[in-house]
Formats: sequence, structure tokens, C-alpha cells
Amino acid sequence: MKPTTLLSTLLPLTSAYSIPKDSTAPSSNAFKIPTARESAILARRILTLTPLGTISTIFPSTTSSRNPPGIEGKPHALMEYISACDPLAPSNPTLLSLNISSTFRNAANANLSLAITWTPPPLSPPSRSFLSHLNPFSSEPPVQPQSYSAAALPRYSLMGYLEPIPGADDPKSDVGKLVQTCYTNTHPDAKYWLPGNRIHESHFVRLVVTEIYWVGGFGDRAYIGWIDAKDWESVTETEIEGARLPGEKSLEGGDL
Repeated sequence: MKPTTLLSTLLPLTSAYSIPKDSTAPSSNAFKIPTARESAILARRILTLTPLGTISTIFPSTTSSRNPPGIEGKPHALMEYISACDPLAPSNPTLLSLNISSTFRNAANANLSLAITWTPPPLSPPSRSFLSHLNPFSSEPPVQPQSYSAAALPRYSLMGYLEPIPGADDPKSDVGKLVQTCYTNTHPDAKYWLPGNRIHESHFVRLVVTEIYWVGGFGDRAYIGWIDAKDWESVTETEIEGARLPGEKSLEGGDL
């Protein structure tokens, strides 16, 4: 019997995608690597479902006196809340910029990047057999829960710059109602930091996406490379809702 390697065990669990089919294209059951346009659909779905990302900035030439000497020009990356709540530009991530934040101080009048990674739910929860291996007196063989290889899951980087979302800071405006309701649905604790709060000055901004670099997983079954900004912007809500990522339930109800 051929020995089972870790890679051969993980690969079937990490490469499942479902992308809305083009009704005009000829049908085929043969596997094909997703195109850059199809990868844009998957990336936009990840943005819709993922509440956290890592924003990378560069310390500017003039920094706060609280910063150490020589910090100018060095990279700075921190986790930030993200969302897809901008009704005026839905392809641009929505961020709540706090003036106290080093990320947003660095990002003023400068370029930045936002790294987003798809993190699916576990394929199956730990079973009694899996937990029993913690008991040295158990006669049951240990059974490991299925898991994903992080190296095979999609992730990408958005590059661009920040600009205000007109009307988003006003909770009485139509845009403000939409943005603030959407954002606090994703991040309920952010209600304490909304514009006008008593703690920190804050404003809603969008990351205007100019470049996208995508790593869909292993290169023999996923697209790796640049996604055109026009493809990123042109993805429709129907396409986002019709796509499925590894670990999600398929439209038919089964796991991918």
C-alpha cells in the first residue's frame, strides 16, 4: 500500500472552490485553475466575510516625538477591523480611522497595503475519540480532526490609499445610516468608537484599491498573480453570493 504523506492528505481538503458558471460557456467537468477574473470573485467574497486584516504602512519622515529615533521609513503592520460597507464604492474596504492609531497616522497622504486571509471553519469538530487521546488510560486509538493547510488557502494583498467616505460620519444621512449599521453589524464593539464618540476622534474612510496581488493556494490548482483593478471593481453582488470558498457550505448544502 502506498504510504500516505501529509501533503497528499491535506491537498484534497484545501482546494475546493465554487464559482458562478458562465451560462454561455460550454459545459465541462474537467478541473481547471480559476482565472484571474474568477479569483477576483473569490477575493471579493473573502472581503465580504472577513472582519480582520493586516494593514502595512511606512513611518513618515516626520513622526511623533514619542517614536524612537531612526524609525522613519520603516514598515509597520498591525491588525485592523475591516468591512465591505461602502454603498458608493463597494469594492473598496471600509475602515474606521482613529486619529490616535499609528496605522492611520502613517497612512495620511501615503500608500498602504491590506493583507486579507481566508480562514474557514474546521472541517469537523473534535470527536470523543479525538479527545480520548488526552487520557493515557483510554484504549481508544486517537483520531485527529480534519484540518486545512494554511498554505493552500487563499490570501491576498490590496494596495492603495485612504480617502473619506462622504456622509458616512453623519448617522442621520442616508450614507451614514447604511455605513454605520453595516459596520457595527460586523464589529458590534465599534459602536463605542463611531464618529462623534467621547473617547477618540474617528472618521470612516475607504481604501481606494489600485492593485491586487492574489495567492489562491498551491499553484497547481489555484491562480497566483496580479488581478486587474477593473476585474476587482466589476464583480457583482450576484457573483459574490454565488461563489463558495473552502470550508463553506455549497449552494446544494454540502461542505466544499
